[in-house]
Amino acid sequence: EMVEPAILLPADLFLDTAGEDIRRRLFLTSDAEGRELCLRPEFTIPVCRHYLATGEAGREAALGYFGPVFRQRGREAGEFLQAGIELLGNDDRAAADADVLALAFEAAHLFAVDAPRVKIGDEGVFLALLDGLGLAAPLRRRLRGLFGTPRLRTTLDSLGNGDGADAIGRPGFLAALSGAAPDDARRLVEDLLGLAGIATVGGRTAHEIAERFLERAAVGADGLSAEAAAVVGRYLDLSTTPERALDRLDAFQREIGIDLGAALDLFARRNDAFRDCGIDLDRPLFAADFGRNLDYYTGFVFEMRDPDRADDRPVIGGGRYDGL
Repeated sequence: EMVEPAILLPADLFLDTAGEDIRRRLFLTSDAEGRELCLRPEFTIPVCRHYLATGEAGREAALGYFGPVFRQRGREAGEFLQAGIELLGNDDRAAADADVLALAFEAAHLFAVDAPRVKIGDEGVFLALLDGLGLAAPLRRRLRGLFGTPRLRTTLDSLGNGDGADAIGRPGFLAALSGAAPDDARRLVEDLLGLAGIATVGGRTAHEIAERFLERAAVGADGLSAEAAAVVGRYLDLSTTPERALDRLDAFQREIGIDLGAALDLFARRNDAFRDCGIDLDRPLFAADFGRNLDYYTGFVFEMRDPDRADDRPVIGGGRYDGL
């Protein structure tokens, strides 16, 4: 079914679920009642909203789209075309992931990209590792939010060296917040923003900004042991084919004494589903540190590049987003 969501949409849809990269690229406006709106920056979130609004959640659906999206992109045009599909409601996650990657290969062939360079990742394995390390919730959220960005490595280095506050913001103010009662700290931040005449920043209310400050203060207070930082760093260094990755991940979990069982079981079943779809497991590259610049991804992600394209930017990309 082809879906065509509205071009002008509530901004909070994207502010709450898409992540920092999209958030800073939005074209924002407001309606007569003062509600913040934005031009559609991508399709996945509004197509999921369409799915929820037009039938029972959980039903199987294959939804397609094609049309303009709008993002601030420096010297490039702020309007460009995007086409894609959303596959919803299939309980066999491994098979669904493989179906989407197989369709991506077919789409590449349609446009004469017969030997795309393919990179895949799996945020689910990364999250299983963070859970196994028993990290405090604010620290886990912070590392998850940085997954797939260069800042993850630098933050790990700083936190592992005991420089927690320096790694995430101004140490004096955050240190003061971490020692205060949560309600008092929240009121302090909201009062400071109010004195500065700041009601919203990039779509965030003063209350939401205060919550973010408290989370950052908690990360600095909880810290990250050098041993845990080293374990995460070793995981992020893994880069090989999907076939070899499974053996190396199994050896890694036994060596560090953390059970990644459910995440690795899905990884293995997805490899089997790739084979069933005729996908050569020696062709893609699995990179443990690879993620896409949208916060809603929760598991398998991939990107394809055209080796003949000079700018080396992805021409196809996608992934799993169970949270949406």
